[in-house]
Amino acid sequence: MRSVHSAVLAFGMLWGASAQATPVYDQAGTTLDIYGRIAMGISGGGAEFDSVGNQIDNGVDFQDVYSRLGFRMQHMITDDMSAFGRLEWRFKGDERHTDKGFSEIRQSYIGMKSQRYGTLQAGSFDSLYYQFVSAPFDVYLDRGLLFNSSAIQSRGDSVGYYTPTLNGFTSFIQLKHYSERGLSAEEQRHEGNVVAAQGGIQYKQGPLTIGFGAVDDKVRGNGNGEMLYGLIGAYAVTDQLTTRLGVETQDSSTTYGGGFETVGLGGTYVSGPWAFTADYYRVKRDNEANSNAWAAGTYYKVTSAFDVFLELADGDTPRPDSASNLSEDVYWLTGARYHF
Repeated sequence: MRSVHSAVLAFGMLWGASAQATPVYDQAGTTLDIYGRIAMGISGGGAEFDSVGNQIDNGVDFQDVYSRLGFRMQHMITDDMSAFGRLEWRFKGDERHTDKGFSEIRQSYIGMKSQRYGTLQAGSFDSLYYQFVSAPFDVYLDRGLLFNSSAIQSRGDSVGYYTPTLNGFTSFIQLKHYSERGLSAEEQRHEGNVVAAQGGIQYKQGPLTIGFGAVDDKVRGNGNGEMLYGLIGAYAVTDQLTTRLGVETQDSSTTYGGGFETVGLGGTYVSGPWAFTADYYRVKRDNEANSNAWAAGTYYKVTSAFDVFLELADGDTPRPDSASNLSEDVYWLTGARYHF
């Protein structure tokens, strides 16, 4: 049976830099690596209106494409157990930002990992729902992913645990705490202290990866207070072609609305230094217009550290009544990235 490594190869052309790092220190079981990327692009198109129907400019813009700088660290405690940490910033490199060059602490967490007992981590990190369920569709640099992503009920004040892989199965659970500590009665939200939970299971065997997860989508974390469910998978047809299929659904809240059902289908094809992606989403919304969205991308790796790209996306965004005379053009982004 073809190894799951085949599926990884298809994404390696796009995301090879996420695993690329330069060792800074490696001695007596302790390692420290530095990694990052500088990415610049030119974008244009998209909707001529915002979420409330105001007309906005969708002209050409020179932009930073999520440049970042990070550190990974690890110390071996025993042959089976290690302590680890990660710290990553995002910065905007397209202009001379003298007041806030680093715009976001994207990752900041520590933990312990054991092949026998699993992995426990705490801090600010990508949601485990994203890591074990929706990640197969996260192949675009900017727009193009319509399933819930890395920030859902995560990124800060979180604790997560996932089991060792047993016969292809890995289970996960995560808790995020929203606190009112230190706030006056006037400053506190009516929800009070809240804990948002998420969990699920992933199966990975040969060319198949499939994950199921559930998220308690709290209002405090920009959700609608209802449970969100996702079932998403990928299959490596060959070493060059990977397909993906998924569904995500959430009931509508009587107070906040927000109910939907999204079905996604896509694939990635790799040939030498070239990689091509295409995805289609059918989004059915409760009490709102439905969408037929799509995205596509072309990527070329000039060297192991430098690549260029072109992405297109049409989100088919629901149009407010006040924006009936405004249009939505295909969004495009082209640019280059240097990885280190």
